Amino acid sequence: MRHDREKIKSRYIIAVFALLALCVRLWNASDVSQEDIAEKILRFHILANSDSSEDQAVKRKVRDAVGAYMAPYLKDAKGLKQTRAIVDAHLEDIVQTAESVLAENGFGYGATAQRERVDFPVKTYGDYTFPAGEYEALEITLGEGGGHNWWCVLYPNMCFQGTIYEVVTEDADAALREVLTPEEYAGVFNSGNFEVRFRFLDFFRGK
Repeated sequence: MRHDREKIKSRYIIAVFALLALCVRLWNASDVSQEDIAEKILRFHILANSDSSEDQAVKRKVRDAVGAYMAPYLKDAKGLKQTRAIVDAHLEDIVQTAESVLAENGFGYGATAQRERVDFPVKTYGDYTFPAGEYEALEITLGEGGGHNWWCVLYPNMCFQGTIYEVVTEDADAALREVLTPEEYAGVFNSGNFEVRFRFLDFFRGK
């Protein structure tokens, strides 16, 4: 009986420390500046013409085509400045790629592409959640641009790594760690916080 009480007490003590660690991590994450993060990344944003299933489907086809076109150019990009230059140099080709996909699928509306500052709500990509605010982005607008969008992070390259979209590779994760400070990285990476929380709950379940 005494042994059981000591065991429970130990679990509570460890759980308290785990909870404190979680609070500290969340506190640090809350102090992360959205503006600081925004100055270090370049996002990729595609606005569909509408929310019809056809417009949403062709949006994804445009995403894939632009990704296939841009991936070789972005593969060896060194830094945000060079990524911007690559994007700017290929804007016309990006528009042509998008419009070719639209035409091949029977859509008469066109496409535009520009690198500009865009207001984003809170957005999650894989295990990463970026705070709301203004970010620089390569933005492609299809037709009226009135439908749901698709987005990712173009620099560091989390978009076109030859893998399933929204499944971030180890290389992409490492690149994001290099660009952001440890506090900023912790602020956008979700799974670490959840892992601490689950471990905390496990103590009370006797696992």
